[in-house]
Amino acid sequence: MSQVNQAWVDQLKWDGDDLIPTVIQDVKTKRVLTVAYMNPTSFLKTLETKETWFYSRSRQALWHKGETSGNTQRVVGIEVDCDGDTLLIQVEPSGPACHTGANSCFDGEMIIQNENSTANFEGILSRLEKRVQEREKERPEGAYTTYLFEKGIDKILKKVGEETSEVIIAAKNRSAGELRYEMADLMYHLMVLLREQNLPFAEVLAELESRYQEH
Repeated sequence: MSQVNQAWVDQLKWDGDDLIPTVIQDVKTKRVLTVAYMNPTSFLKTLETKETWFYSRSRQALWHKGETSGNTQRVVGIEVDCDGDTLLIQVEPSGPACHTGANSCFDGEMIIQNENSTANFEGILSRLEKRVQEREKERPEGAYTTYLFEKGIDKILKKVGEETSEVIIAAKNRSAGELRYEMADLMYHLMVLLREQNLPFAEVLAELESRYQEH
């Protein structure tokens, strides 16, 4: 153990059980993935291995994120809040962060939500992506999404092309209502395409963010 790492342990404000709350954030999308706890040992292991280690309060044991699932989290940066009693760790996840299989432990319904907020916009898309994933996995009989996945990539691409054309026509018609409807159809079919290609929507958002930062 390096003296620098031990110095950080000594500087942090651990609670009465020698724990510190730790927020895990996707470095690309800025999405909060989970909130867990670290003790001095798991903190040091995180520094040394550059992957997240936590302390389970229920099992009273250390656990290495992704040790059994393979969904590890490569540490990119670690920040300490102004009081020194909370950690923010930015990671590159290799898979879902939540034990339910969701990308984030905060993919559920919001309790309070501003209808005009960016969070609402991203939340709706996140729920849509999750629903498409469920449909692809469960394949409920009679569902349109099931039909698309069973027909395969050619059918999905055909629908994306058709919906794109309808968006163009709606825009040419200067019809806000028609454009709103067709854009929603197009975004749904794009989500189906992303799922068929195994490309998380978060990676599209990360690409957009990188372009925004460049300009």
